[in-house]
Amino acid sequence: MPSAPGAWFDNDLRLRVPCHACSTNSVSGGEQSGPLTGEVVPDEPVRKPTSQTVTYLFSRPNRDLLEMFAWSNVLLAFDYDGTLAPLVDTPAHATMRASTRRLLRRASKLYPCVVITGRAKADAIGRLRNIEVCRVLGNHGAEPSPDRKGMRRRVQQWLPVLKARLSRRQGVVIEDKGFSVAVHYRQARERSSTRRAVLSAARSIKDVRLVGGKLVMNFVVPDAPHKGLALERERSHFACDTVIYVGDDETDEDVFQIDRPGQLLSIRVGRKRTSAAPYYIRNQAEIDRLLETLVVVRGGHHD
Repeated sequence: MPSAPGAWFDNDLRLRVPCHACSTNSVSGGEQSGPLTGEVVPDEPVRKPTSQTVTYLFSRPNRDLLEMFAWSNVLLAFDYDGTLAPLVDTPAHATMRASTRRLLRRASKLYPCVVITGRAKADAIGRLRNIEVCRVLGNHGAEPSPDRKGMRRRVQQWLPVLKARLSRRQGVVIEDKGFSVAVHYRQARERSSTRRAVLSAARSIKDVRLVGGKLVMNFVVPDAPHKGLALERERSHFACDTVIYVGDDETDEDVFQIDRPGQLLSIRVGRKRTSAAPYYIRNQAEIDRLLETLVVVRGGHHD
């Protein structure tokens, strides 16, 4: 068995049982534990330099790397759209392939797993039904939140402006997710002009953080926890030493930019030179290969 990565580990790391503190907090059949009230919220993670080499995860030199992380006291964390599920024209139609569901179900029995998605928490839980992940965090890591009423009130102030400026534009869908708003323009015929209109509308709104995506603009509360903070909170909560995180979009850069060499394995779906993720898989279909590898390393058999 390969030696474990990172500086947080003790000499007995390779003999540890995986961190399954989530056994009492699993999501199954659409149920989930409540907000993390009373927990310490971590400081903003240290960010890495932007220039680095990006390498294919399944290349021969990286063969041992994934195995070392898999044998460590590791938390698995995934985005949903574009990562666990293929991107589709209509977000409501997004679903995992049957093979991905089987592999994720098996992996969730061998590792603690969390999903950190831009979707509303309730929406994401429904899409993960009968898969026992430890926790689902919605709205890019902001949900659940102890300040749910305050965040909801701030988001509600944006909606009239966005609807007035954008609702008549062809192909634009304004999605109210409670703790954030997503403006989709995948179905717009004139995508460039539509994107400019969305950015113009954003400039008329105060107290908002704008995060781009794949033919979507995300309007989030500026001081809400992002995916990087949410991931660190989950790692601490489940007492894991390392994390494997997989994402595909601009909102995942808040994780990719965290500077934790040997402790965080950040993997992007699709290569992008400007991304801070040091590793990538070629496309969304390769998530099955990654999950299968993780299952096999822990001695499981995918069904």
